[in-house]
Order: sequence, then C-alpha cells, then structure tokens
Amino acid sequence: MTQVLQTLAQSTLTLDSEIVQKARNNPDKVFFPNMGSDNIFTEGFSIDRVFFTIPGINFKVYWYGFLIAVGILLAMFYGFKKMRSAGIDPDRATDGVIAGFVGALAGARLYYILFNSDMSITQFFSFRDGGLAIYGGIIGAVLVGGIVIKLKKIKLAAMLDVVAPCFLIGQAIGRWGNFFNQEAFGSNTDLPWGMFSNSTLTYIADNCPELDRYSPVHPCFLYESIWCALAFVFLHFYFKHRKFDGEVFLMYAGLYGLGRFFIESTRTDSLYLMNIKVSQLVAGASVAAAVILIIVFRSITKRNDDYKLFVDTELSKAQLAEYDAYDSRRKAKKELVRKIKEAKAAGEDTSELEKELEEKYGKHAAKPTDNVVEKSSSENYTSILAEDEDEQTDDVSEPDEASEETENKEEAEEENKDEQDN
Repeated sequence: MTQVLQTLAQSTLTLDSEIVQKARNNPDKVFFPNMGSDNIFTEGFSIDRVFFTIPGINFKVYWYGFLIAVGILLAMFYGFKKMRSAGIDPDRATDGVIAGFVGALAGARLYYILFNSDMSITQFFSFRDGGLAIYGGIIGAVLVGGIVIKLKKIKLAAMLDVVAPCFLIGQAIGRWGNFFNQEAFGSNTDLPWGMFSNSTLTYIADNCPELDRYSPVHPCFLYESIWCALAFVFLHFYFKHRKFDGEVFLMYAGLYGLGRFFIESTRTDSLYLMNIKVSQLVAGASVAAAVILIIVFRSITKRNDDYKLFVDTELSKAQLAEYDAYDSRRKAKKELVRKIKEAKAAGEDTSELEKELEEKYGKHAAKPTDNVVEKSSSENYTSILAEDEDEQTDDVSEPDEASEETENKEEAEEENKDEQDN
C-alpha cells in the first residue's frame, strides 16, 4: 500500500495558475480541483476555524475543539450503554471514565510535546495553541483510568473492551477538526478527492521542498476518519463474539494501527524520533503486539475450561444486582414523590403517602442492597444515583413539617380559647 501511495504522489497534476490564484485570493477556501470543472468542488468551500464566538467576552470556540467534544460525548453515551453487556456497573465505572478523560488529555499533550522539537514542557497548558497526539491520549486514558477502575473492583480488560469502540467514535468525528484547521494532509495526489488550499500550498513550500506546492494533496484526516468508522462498525458487531476479556481492545489496537501505519506514510506533518515517524513506528508495533497477544490469549482461553468472561462471574453479577437495586429504588421513590406533590396540589390528604415515603426511603429505612444475595465487596456500596435522594425527601418533608407546626399552633390556640370560654 505504501508503494501505491508513493506512485500516486509521483503522478501528480500541477494546477493551472487560475486555481492557484483563487487559493491565494481566498485563503479561507478549500478546493478539490480534480473533481472536474465549474462545480461546487472546484469553486471551493469557505471554512472558518472558529465555530462561534461568545458575545461579551469574545471567547472563540473552534471547530477542532467542538468536534472533539462532540466525539467524546457520543463515545461516552455509547460506552455507558454498552457497559452492562460487559458485566460492568455503569455507576462504579463513572469515576474511571472521568479519570480516563483527564489522563487522555494530559497524555495526548505530553506525547506531542515530547516528540516535537519546537515545543517545551512549559507550553503544556497552552492547549488552545494546538498539539494533541492520539497515541498519547490512549496511553494516558488507559494508565490513569485503569488505576481507578481497579480500585473500583472492575476487571480492567472488560472495561477496555467497552472503551475501545468509544475511542474510534471520538477519532472518527474529531479528525474532521483537522479539515477546518487545514492540517493532517499528505503528499501530492491526482485522486478526485485531492484537496488544495492556500494553507497546503504555504505549508508544503515551507516544510516539504520535495513536493509540488501547486498540486492537490491527500486528505489524510478523511482516510483516518473513514477507517475508524469502519473499524467501529466491525468491533460493535464482534463484541458479543469475543473469546476473552480484552480481545476487543486488542483488535482495536491492531485495526487502528494497521490503518494508521499506511496513512502515516504519506502525511507531511508527522512527529519524528530521529528519522523515524513516531506514529508509524507505534502503529506497526501495535499491530504486531495485538496479533501476538490475541493468538496467545485465545490459546490460553481454549485450554482453560474454567475461563469465564467478567460478565459471567459472581463478582460482576453482584455488582450489577446492587446497581439494579439502587436504580429501582430511585425510580420508585421518584414516582412516590411525584404522587405526593400531585396530591398536595389537588388539596388531598398526603399523610399515608408521606408515611410510606419515610418508611421506605427515610434515614432509618432499609438499604437497597439489604436484599441482594451477595455483596460485591466487603466495603459498603455507594451509588451516585442516590446522591439526590436526601434532597428529594427534603423537598417533600419540609412543607410537611411546616404544616404540622401550623396544625399544632392552631390546636393550642383552640385549647386556649376553650379555657377562656370556661
């Protein structure tokens, strides 16, 4: 595939002066001159790095950051929906997800700085100036998030199977930020989707004298986005067929590395370690490691008749039972609170409903895990689902206490009045 890309790069078409002049006069436009003539692609698309500006403080939100945020949100939505099928309590995993996000951000930035000779560690917090590397993000997410996941007594390999497709969602969407920044492109090409802009022209002129600045280039960001989307679809459907915990993550490492190895070969803005492209080296190593480990672990699993996926273990079943108990309790309490509020609004007597609320969900009520057959650990289970329970109880009980106090005052006044009449 590398030879094919090199061949494509050599058979390039130098653009006529009219297109070049259009690009110079319209630095905000991206052209696709190989798409024919006199159409929307050859006339160019106007792009702006800034998605919108917050009025008053003049704070600019860039497309790059916005798309990364969208990718992260969609990935988290998918991941939390997928956790139960891997035997993971979404409640327990929340802290690990947050820690993984922080680790990914720090790792992506640190990785980029370490392999970029033009930057120093003092620029670590200058995120808005650009500079994130996906491999550093993956390493940071696994290290930091993995520690928290282990502390929560969740099997890390099972959690990695869940987050692997999530990485692909974020990467497939986030790569389009490179389009708006006009970066992450490759060498020259005659392919119909070859793109050309004032940014590509200028960058090649300053950094790649061996290339033709006046020719279209490979949109490498597009290749990686499509590859990640296809890999996501494959892993999504393969998930239920995995042979051992961690297999989906290893497949992710292998599939992404395979695509990245060839795509990186044509990129013009790679990070280098001496004369070696760092991402291409890591990609190749990821493919080799993934293939070897999948073969080894499949062999071990096949020989081990007692092997169980985490979802089939007693620990996982107990954790999910606790989660279900809290979730059911939360929903039942929410429904009871709703009935009390509706009854009060209608002027009905709510004493029985309030008594039921206190007995079932008050401070002295039985814990939701008291009926769970087996605890998942020796420690008491705490759920973020229960954080608002006291608040909900207070919302209902406070008016009751006030009304009870009013009733007592009225009774006392009536007694005083009777005494005076006597």
